[in-house]
Amino acid sequence: MEPVAGSLLVAAPSMDDPNFARTIVLLLDAGHDGALGVVLNRPTELEVAEVLAPWADVVSGPDVLFAGGPVETDSALAVARVEDDEEPVGWRRVFGSTGLVDLDVPVEILATAVSSLRIFAGYSGWSSGQLEDEIAQGAWYVVPAQPQDPFADDPTGLWAAVLRRQGGQLAMLATMPSEPTLN
Repeated sequence: MEPVAGSLLVAAPSMDDPNFARTIVLLLDAGHDGALGVVLNRPTELEVAEVLAPWADVVSGPDVLFAGGPVETDSALAVARVEDDEEPVGWRRVFGSTGLVDLDVPVEILATAVSSLRIFAGYSGWSSGQLEDEIAQGAWYVVPAQPQDPFADDPTGLWAAVLRRQGGQLAMLATMPSEPTLN
């Protein structure tokens, strides 16, 4: 599968970059100029209410910021799900009913339109051709996203859950310990 907006990047077990070890990245944009996404399975301990108080009542649990990636960690991106046919002001579709939220839009405009919302500190980015090279080297598996992935009830278990549902050899990787030498 080609890396396109709305697909997931699943870090291969061999990924040794601590920013991405055992991560699931939702691609928000991908093309000739590069790619941008957010890590879905790295909740922080920082509560949304502490940094973006107006959005605290809108986020889906856990009510914390997620570490979206190593780029611009002092900025925030929000991913939200809306009703299928709805396209509210301040929301841009990425795939299905999931899209990006402009956090500068007054929360009152979007609060009733979104059914799920997560906020990410920072993002993951790749320059032109960089992600494709990493995929060719076996660092990432590209798989389709499901609507619930960005808002998983158990975000820390998402890596294994996404691998398991792929079946075959990828499903087997879900049981691989993080330190195989300790097995």
